[in-house]
Amino acid sequence: MAGLIPFNRNRNLRASGWDGFYNMLDDFFNDTWLPTRSLISDTFKVDVVESDEAYAVEAELPGVKKNEVDLAFNDGRLTISVRREEQTEEKKKNYIHKERRFSSMQRSIFLADAKEDGIRAKMEDGVLHVSVPKQDIKQTGRVIDIE
Repeated sequence: MAGLIPFNRNRNLRASGWDGFYNMLDDFFNDTWLPTRSLISDTFKVDVVESDEAYAVEAELPGVKKNEVDLAFNDGRLTISVRREEQTEEKKKNYIHKERRFSSMQRSIFLADAKEDGIRAKMEDGVLHVSVPKQDIKQTGRVIDIE
């Protein structure tokens, strides 16, 4: 593959629906072979910081309103779900273009020693802040000697 050189097309010169296909081909022939990220198929970004007392979870949700977010905690798993429906309504008849968009994203984070009681969440400037307290879990297990 070293002999193949990707050709990055100027997106301003081409206004077709094939942009994603051409970008995929360019990424395929890229020398790095590292996975690329796509904003179309990507979900929201989540950061988790651990301290001795709690986990601090931050999810970037720009443009998302608080009522579009569901937060759940089940069996040690914190789940953040976002459901959005956008509609552009025009009262005019004979419109040429009308758009509707529905999106749904979900992220789950396993926090083995998280305490169900005392979880707090707030939404501020497009970032969801969740504080999950920890509980003391006794480690079970033992060292096994090999004969």
